[in-house]
Amino acid sequence: MMRMRPNRRDRPATAIAMICALAASVAACRGSGAGTTATSQPGSAAPTIDVVRVLEQQAAATLSMPGELEPYETVAVYPRVTGFVKSIRVDRGSTVRSGELIAVLDAPELVAHRSEGQSKLQAAEAQLAAVQSKADADASTYAKLQAAAATPGVVAGNDVAIAEKAVEADRGQVEAAQQNVEAARQALKSVSDVESYLRVTAPFDGVVTERNVHPGALVGPNSGSAAAAPMVRIVQTKRLRLIVPVPQAYLSGIKQGTAVRFSVSEYPGQLFSGTVARIAQSVDVKTRTMAVELEVANGDGRLTSGTFCQVQWPVRRPEPSLFVPTASVAATTGRTFVIRIRNGRTEWINVSTGLSSGALIEIFGDLQPGDQVAARGTDELKAGTTVRTREINPAVSCACPTISTAAS
Repeated sequence: MMRMRPNRRDRPATAIAMICALAASVAACRGSGAGTTATSQPGSAAPTIDVVRVLEQQAAATLSMPGELEPYETVAVYPRVTGFVKSIRVDRGSTVRSGELIAVLDAPELVAHRSEGQSKLQAAEAQLAAVQSKADADASTYAKLQAAAATPGVVAGNDVAIAEKAVEADRGQVEAAQQNVEAARQALKSVSDVESYLRVTAPFDGVVTERNVHPGALVGPNSGSAAAAPMVRIVQTKRLRLIVPVPQAYLSGIKQGTAVRFSVSEYPGQLFSGTVARIAQSVDVKTRTMAVELEVANGDGRLTSGTFCQVQWPVRRPEPSLFVPTASVAATTGRTFVIRIRNGRTEWINVSTGLSSGALIEIFGDLQPGDQVAARGTDELKAGTTVRTREINPAVSCACPTISTAAS
């Protein structure tokens, strides 16, 4: 039996018919799904979205901030007089007590100064003795003349007057000689004080962290930026200062006496504690941070100055703050916002964010406690859209709720 082959001229017509049928089916599918979009079309139902209430609660969080341990006291020790190092008794790492002898200097010129001072004091004392002797003699003469003048005609009145003036002059010379003696004594004392500076002592209990001189070196008092290196540097390590630069956004609620914990890399897994002692009360304009100083007890010497720390800084707002789920906050290139639903219509409310508390985030904006906001913020839900709401628990909103369209 013979099979009939389709005519090649009929193939284009068949293909065109198949394409037309496929296009018709696609159009029908699009028409049937037009009611599932989130944006309402004329005659379609308003979309239903999940909403949560804006919460008001006390903001409290713990942030990790960098800090640095510094010695409670530190001093660069310079000699108060110029001299040669005769001996030095400490080295790097030595523990010293307050008043302990660190070094002895030698200054031969001070011996000559002391001898000169002693000579001047002796000369002043000899002059005082001579003036005092003369004053005593003149006072005795005046007393005798005054007694004799009681008998008329024995002593001329002029002689009595001259004797009286001599006594007054002697009194002034005695006072001047006494002042000279005192000045010579103070000059000698100053030389002795300078000699005591040849013994360099520790100003407080601490540890020597730096030593820059050896016996025979010429040292002297220095100050200013061009000063030579100090003889030694001493730091106090029994107490330390923990300096924390706190960002401006977290300055509220800082109180003296607050206990703060911190960790150091030398002791992984261990926490240490310090107490807020001093607050700078001034923000650094370059970093926009304020230095807060904690006192740290270090009696066992485990912590060392200069150590970098991770501080668990507690943040407390002085007033309650507003919170929404993190997913409720949306962000575009130019704004950060939440979608508030009021009278069945959406509003984009600009906000700024703050602390995070679990699944919630602190927000600041034109909102009130109890306002309804979309559980999931998105720029796909335009402002002014008419919606239906379904309120859910904020914890549920963390599961990334979606916008759905309900049937009318």
